[in-house]
Amino acid sequence: MTEPTDIRRARGRRPRLLDLYCKQGGAAKGYDDAGFDVTGVDQDPQPRYPYRFVQGDAIVFVLEHGAEFDFIHASPPCQHDTECQRIQGNTHPDLIAPTRAALETTGRPWVMENVRGAVPKLRDPVMLCGAMFALETYRHRFFEPGGGFRLDQPGHYAHTVPQAKMGRPVPPGHYGQYVGNFSGVALARQVMGVPWMNRDGIRECIPPAYAEHIGRHALARLARSWEVAA
Repeated sequence: MTEPTDIRRARGRRPRLLDLYCKQGGAAKGYDDAGFDVTGVDQDPQPRYPYRFVQGDAIVFVLEHGAEFDFIHASPPCQHDTECQRIQGNTHPDLIAPTRAALETTGRPWVMENVRGAVPKLRDPVMLCGAMFALETYRHRFFEPGGGFRLDQPGHYAHTVPQAKMGRPVPPGHYGQYVGNFSGVALARQVMGVPWMNRDGIRECIPPAYAEHIGRHALARLARSWEVAA
């Protein structure tokens, strides 16, 4: 078990964020915008990831190094809980519980993200939607806070703008669904604020606006803890 250390903010140092299962870095961009120094970990090479990157097993890494970071974000693979994968008969590992168990050893505040299908396995998740951040896509994602971190549920209004059909071009006056083998990569990059990503990254990514929102709340929480420790 990793023994947590007492991290106090050094003058001029950006707090450190660990981005587990990072893929191409949608969450990372939001946390960087919020004010974190970001390190990503993924088992697969991620040449498009725009920040410090470590290739390796996310659970092993957080067990060994998680306590070295100020805040941890984890996005275990969502395919196990995605309806289209079940329809196709594909099998994928369920890493939500093992990831939570590893996060809880660090003594650090954290958040774990996944899709609607995983909600029964998440503890008191907060749902974020693109419309909350003036993005022209809905893309609901669910975030379980832990390690002493708390996150309030923002107001969620009715979806009044129609969505394009899944995978289809986005007609004027519609929001896009950028999943599967969707068309319109350039538009998706613009809508979600991920200009460096390809289709593979976009179909799975967290819009940076979601992570920036979480990151600002995390920084406020960390600032209070630093004041107490000072």
